[in-house]
Order: sequence, then structure tokens, then C-alpha cells
Amino acid sequence: MLLRHSCRRLVIAMAGMIVLTGCHRKRVAQAPPPPPAAPTAQVPAPTPESGETGLASWYGHPYHGRASASGEIYDMEQMTAAHRTLPFGTMVRVHDLDNEKSVDVRINDRGPFVDGRIIDLSHAAARAIEMIGPGTARVGLEILSAPAAASQAHFGVQVGAFRNRDNAERLRRAMEAKYGRARLVQRADTPGRWHVVVGMEFTEDGASALANRIRGEDSSVTSTFVVRLDSV
Repeated sequence: MLLRHSCRRLVIAMAGMIVLTGCHRKRVAQAPPPPPAAPTAQVPAPTPESGETGLASWYGHPYHGRASASGEIYDMEQMTAAHRTLPFGTMVRVHDLDNEKSVDVRINDRGPFVDGRIIDLSHAAARAIEMIGPGTARVGLEILSAPAAASQAHFGVQVGAFRNRDNAERLRRAMEAKYGRARLVQRADTPGRWHVVVGMEFTEDGASALANRIRGEDSSVTSTFVVRLDSV
């Protein structure tokens, strides 16, 4: 009988130890992991739509091998382009807005002088974004770099181009009488042609305002283009 009571007490004691051990383990359970850190804000990448957009065209012969407006000999198989107002030497990324292809070009020429078009690509650059067949493409321009002297700029409004100097001079005199300043400009890329350029503004906005004024006041002028005056 005594042995039976001793065994019972031993069993009860062991059961108590198991319960205490289990409680002790519960009290030292690992803490839950800390909550994940809040995600950092993502800055959206710049898009071509935030800059100048419009139609691109391309040119090759007969300009290949001739002097460009910058004086550099135009090579249609180099990654270059013409733009009316960007300084020579500016690096531009041209994004085709339809096929999402891009090409980097260096501005070394002036143009295109066609309404609605914003850049004229070399044959090689046009091939890189697959626009040789269509001839034009909707593009966005992203400025990658510009020469240090780009801030020292003057702009005018081209109102005509003539092979006959007398015709160009007549328009120049008429523009000068109305707007105070007009001159004839010859460029290396268009030998034998006289360009009539009105005004000399320090900003593109100023030249654009002058172009709007000329279009509104002079019905004889059919097209106006804001151009950088590379020599003043």
C-alpha cells in the first residue's frame, strides 16, 4: 500500500513538472518579426512627352557630302540631325512614339523648314528607328547635353527663302519697314539661296511671339519658322 501511494505521488509530481515546463516554454516564445519597412517612393522616369514632340523626317542625297549649316561636311551615315533652334553640338535622344525605338544624334545642321516637323535625321539615324520606309515618324526629343555656350543665343523668324536675291531683298525691305529689323542670310547647307530673317530676340518665346504677329498682320507670308541665329 505504501509503495502504491509513493508511486501515485511520483506520477503527480512528474505531471506538474511537465505543466510547468510547458508554461515556461510559452513565456519565452520568440517575438513576432518586425513589420516590413514602408516602401520608398518611386520617382517616375522622364518621358519623351515632357519635351518637344512632333514629326521627324530624314534626308540623304543630294545633301550627302555637302557642307551643313554648321560648316561640317554632312555624312548621312553618321548619327546627326538638323534642328531649327538647338545649338550645334547638342546631343538629343529621339524617341519614336509609335514603335518605342530610340536613337541618339548630334545636332550639326538647321532645318527642317516644313510646317509640323521638328527634326531632320540623317539616313543612319532614321534607319535605327525604322522610319526609312514611312519617311516621317511621331517623335519626342530628350536633350542629353548641350554646349556651354548655348545660353548665349539670339533667335529670329525666317519668313522666306529665295534663289533670286532681288526677290529676297524686296521682302526684307518690307519686313524691316514693319518690324524694325530684317536681314538676308545665306547658309552653307543651301548655297545659292537667300533666307529672309526678321528680328533678333534673346529667347525662343520672344521669337515665337514675333512669328505670331507676322502671321496675323501679313497675309503675304505663308510660313514662319523660329530659327537660332548662329552668327549675329
